[in-house]
Amino acid sequence: MTVVRRLGEIDQTAGQGFEGQIREFIRRDFSRRRARGETGGDTDSVSNVIDRVASASVEEIDRVIGELQEMREMLRREGERVRRELTGYAGLSQSAMASMKVIADTLAQFKPETPQLAAPAETG
Repeated sequence: MTVVRRLGEIDQTAGQGFEGQIREFIRRDFSRRRARGETGGDTDSVSNVIDRVASASVEEIDRVIGELQEMREMLRREGERVRRELTGYAGLSQSAMASMKVIADTLAQFKPETPQLAAPAETG
């Protein structure tokens, strides 16, 4: 539960950071336009800003998708590696069990038999 909560906090923090970057981008763009004497209410300028913000968002989404694909591939490779190691350990465990059985059987052959109790001598 705490891991899920922490992941949610990370997602929220990342989202807030990205939103802050978008706001900063828009502020810089509008301040540059004002400095050059362009009007901010122009439809073309608003359209341009939206296009820039959208392209930045799309680029960020593409970057995140790429990172997720790399992570998926890494997890797949690690899963295969763990599967191979588990298979190796299972084979090793079976070999150890078979060896222990052979050793136990061999030791059982050398185990001295229990001496027969002598029948009580008849006195008579």
